[in-house]
Amino acid sequence: MPRLFGRDLTRRELERHVGARGQAFGVTLVEHADGPERGVRTVEFRTGGGLSFTVNVDRSMDIGRLEHRGVPIAWQSGTGFRSPWLQVPMEDNGSGFMRGFSGFLCTCGLDHMRQPESGPADHFDTPLRARVDYPLHGRGALAPARLAGYGEHWDGDACTLWCEGVVMQVQVLGEHLSLTRRIEARVGESSLVIRDRVVNEGFARTPHMLLYHINLGWPLLDEGARFRAPVRGVNASNAAAGIQAGGYRTQLGPTARFIQQVFDHDVVADRDGRVPAALINDRLGLGLLVDYEAAKFPCLQQWQAYGEGIYAMGIEPCTSHWGTRAHGVERGEIVWLEHGQSRDYDTRIGVVEGAGAIAALEARIDAIHPQLAAEVPPRERQPEGGPVIETQTARR
Repeated sequence: MPRLFGRDLTRRELERHVGARGQAFGVTLVEHADGPERGVRTVEFRTGGGLSFTVNVDRSMDIGRLEHRGVPIAWQSGTGFRSPWLQVPMEDNGSGFMRGFSGFLCTCGLDHMRQPESGPADHFDTPLRARVDYPLHGRGALAPARLAGYGEHWDGDACTLWCEGVVMQVQVLGEHLSLTRRIEARVGESSLVIRDRVVNEGFARTPHMLLYHINLGWPLLDEGARFRAPVRGVNASNAAAGIQAGGYRTQLGPTARFIQQVFDHDVVADRDGRVPAALINDRLGLGLLVDYEAAKFPCLQQWQAYGEGIYAMGIEPCTSHWGTRAHGVERGEIVWLEHGQSRDYDTRIGVVEGAGAIAALEARIDAIHPQLAAEVPPRERQPEGGPVIETQTARR
């Protein structure tokens, strides 16, 4: 049974106290009516356990706002939760994604992630088309979904809030991929689950890549906040170690002229094949945990964008390691889906509250593998020719 506002309640006991369950918790569909968000459908969740968040149906079923007991956890940018009908992925030399980049979760894929690139199109059997142009973080990002449903599911005295939708990425004589996403949150708790299934609906063998851009902002992210994960090394980064501003473990405050940094971490999974990664703020006694499947996401990136007026950190499980698309092909990390083949992802996100819960999480992480101590560790295998800033002059 859920624990709500200090009491354990059966369904009957709860319903004796309220005329509508929405007084205590609920899931509601709304539509934005003004500004760049106009027309964007959003499913609003309130668990009654302190967690509230929004799922932007028309932005790949991604999570926009996320709060715990009124404390903002999700990062938001000045773009707002921009309507997908305003997005042009290939503008700004393929970086149109940045015109709408905002919120707790931005799904990057479904056939490309990271920087704009091009690649061969021979898998589509179209002789007149030699290359595929890929925008930053792919065309599956910030795309409208078909909402399959939302609501409450009761199992005895336990209640789960849920929503589900389908995002399609389709081109005639090109890819035909679908993403079915279901998001669930238990009433009375401070966690949620994201269950994704990507399917090749077409008949051409098609590449698949996926990155969860999970973005945290102030006040959870603050000077001295700590990144915790079972990190045993760093595979690569986007900047030469000698010029990196700050390390990966202890986070900086807002910094003038900061150039974004990305670490590709070598992490260890637990006995169940899962990896916990968290940002912890000791002053607030609060943390945000991302728990994902290592077999599905063999890479964990950490994104730092600590410039003034931006100030974000990302925890990013992804399907291939840092580098170009060609590096992913060379390393055999691109997932190929034949007709009807699918790929499932199960990711758990939770708020960790209080010194005791934080200590227990850190003990779990250290039991998997003690975290690498160096703030700016050496890169183990930076790919040759990969995107990397090598000089201080380049940082300016």
